[in-house]
Amino acid sequence: MVRRIPEGDDRERLICPDCNFVAYENPKIVVGSIVAEDDRVLLCRRAIEPRAGFWTIPAGYMEMGETVAEGAQREAWEEARARIAIDGVLAVYSIARLSQVQVIFRAQLAKPGFEAGPESLEVRQFGWDEIPWDDIAFPSVRWALRAWHETRGATLPAAVLNPPEDDRGILPLPSGQHE
Repeated sequence: MVRRIPEGDDRERLICPDCNFVAYENPKIVVGSIVAEDDRVLLCRRAIEPRAGFWTIPAGYMEMGETVAEGAQREAWEEARARIAIDGVLAVYSIARLSQVQVIFRAQLAKPGFEAGPESLEVRQFGWDEIPWDDIAFPSVRWALRAWHETRGATLPAAVLNPPEDDRGILPLPSGQHE
């Protein structure tokens, strides 16, 4: 693969010099949740780099074949062994310098209990005045915590997601069917 500007394009792409196949590089999608219970938020102390030892919300990269909500629920389980119920989309952040789009949900515990998963050193709930602000891992975690604080108790606007009666967004289309 070589980097060059394909004919008719305006930016460098990875291109196979033999067949001219263009390998498009796209942003990564991060999904996560502010999991709140009784005005306390669930935070995880990271066991992995980047920013090991710092506090974050349960979040991470989406996997192929999952919805954003499923990804957020999986991340809550992996990092905090927490089963969550999603209330709605809290925020969408574009972190262009990292080629990331972050979809952050507001959620609550669906089942009582949580504990550190393999990517966390510890997991705790914090009241607003107890949050270890100097030890927060990433700026977008601060943004999400503030968004939660500003909207807690309020009904979130309804996000328009895949219609439940049309599973084409989550299942492959049968052969020969098109949108």
